[in-house]
Amino acid sequence: MEVSSKFVGARLKDYKTEITWRDTMNYAAAIGDNNPCYLDDERTEGVIAPPMFSVAVTWPISERFWDYIEVQNFPKEIIFALVHYTEHLKFYRPIAPGDELSIKGKIAAILPHKAGTHIVTRFDAFDKEGKPVFIEHIGGMLRGVECTDEGRGEEALPGVPRHTGDNVPIWESVIPIEPLASFIYDGCTRIIFPIHTSVKFAHQVGLPGRILQGTATLAYAARELIDREAGGNPFTLKCLYCRFSSMVLPGTDIKVQLIKKDDNSGGTDLFFVVLNAEGKKAISDGYARLEK
Repeated sequence: MEVSSKFVGARLKDYKTEITWRDTMNYAAAIGDNNPCYLDDERTEGVIAPPMFSVAVTWPISERFWDYIEVQNFPKEIIFALVHYTEHLKFYRPIAPGDELSIKGKIAAILPHKAGTHIVTRFDAFDKEGKPVFIEHIGGMLRGVECTDEGRGEEALPGVPRHTGDNVPIWESVIPIEPLASFIYDGCTRIIFPIHTSVKFAHQVGLPGRILQGTATLAYAARELIDREAGGNPFTLKCLYCRFSSMVLPGTDIKVQLIKKDDNSGGTDLFFVVLNAEGKKAISDGYARLEK
């Protein structure tokens, strides 16, 4: 299979959704986050969604990508070779129950990679007044799919600071992943894919068993960063990025490690990794930006 970067810029059909308290609270419950900002509906300010809830908002588009892409000759069969590779989120404000969101999407980049082709889709979320809520750049690796040219769009992707020093952790948080965690995340978020809930399907595609959703692993990391570095205030999280690099199996532990912290006049840059039970990086190049 192959794909050309001529499809960079191709638009996706608009998607609209209304956010409910059940959606946002269930997402918090899925990652064991009892932050009152997400669950205490007696707060004067009301409740908000965890930052990573953004990925649940856009999932209905990703899940049926072939129904949303508007160009006629896009090779839709390549989507079945796609695995989640990178995630970048820019937050303008938290999502809250009652929000009516419109999502506009386009293919932002198609780039050759030694493993196949890296394709990045950009989603812009707006509220009913047309104000931006978040921007997501979700990167997928098209395994075994050849990019037939030099690629396009890399210059338009958001820049992310890189940590180049040692990985001695400033702090580490060990998080047990319950054996049923992937089912709970599936049910509470409606981010559905059978490698997370079917042993049979996982074995058919060469996996050792059910694996935890990558966005769940990132959500656990975001939870720890907010609790430990932002005093539990999710409003301060403005940017979150990672590269998914190894599997997490339910019934094992993960370790969230903060490996560097840079305070500056505008806020704080946090660099982190997440290790799986084998000590491999489930999340590499983790980056978060906090601003008051």
